[in-house]
Amino acid sequence: MNVLLTTGLLALLSASVFGQIKSRSYKAMIDALNAETVPYVSCAQLKTMPQAILLDTRQRPEYDVSHLPGARWVGYDEFDLTRVKDLPKTTPIVVYCSVGYRSEKVGEKLLSAGYKNVSNLYGSLFEWINQGNAVVGTDGKPTNRVHGYSRFWGVWLTRGEKVFD
Repeated sequence: MNVLLTTGLLALLSASVFGQIKSRSYKAMIDALNAETVPYVSCAQLKTMPQAILLDTRQRPEYDVSHLPGARWVGYDEFDLTRVKDLPKTTPIVVYCSVGYRSEKVGEKLLSAGYKNVSNLYGSLFEWINQGNAVVGTDGKPTNRVHGYSRFWGVWLTRGEKVFD
């Protein structure tokens, strides 16, 4: 086998193995961060829930870069139940952030306030993007730009154009 072909096969194998390790590490990180106090919904499940209200729990600059289509910004530090007072307590609600930690905390507040049908998007926006799903900018048009939260957390974002403040 020639050296070029061998090198190419080794690079392909290494990328595949590294991708599998990174995927397992991402799942382990998500599972370590979240206590599952708010039930998860997968990206595939979310696609079958057109009636769900999507609540983006990230900071406003993150939301402004891009967000899930139809999502409503409620924030994290500034989250307050008055932001959802128009929603009946039985409304299907899916919360998300970058990887799921902030959204779980907001979801806990919603559940404590009596909301009955609250879910946390597993892996949140990063997982949504990593699976090739669309996001939109503030103009409602599709965009490839995604706020990476920070350079540390942005390593888990494998698709899209990473944006940092």
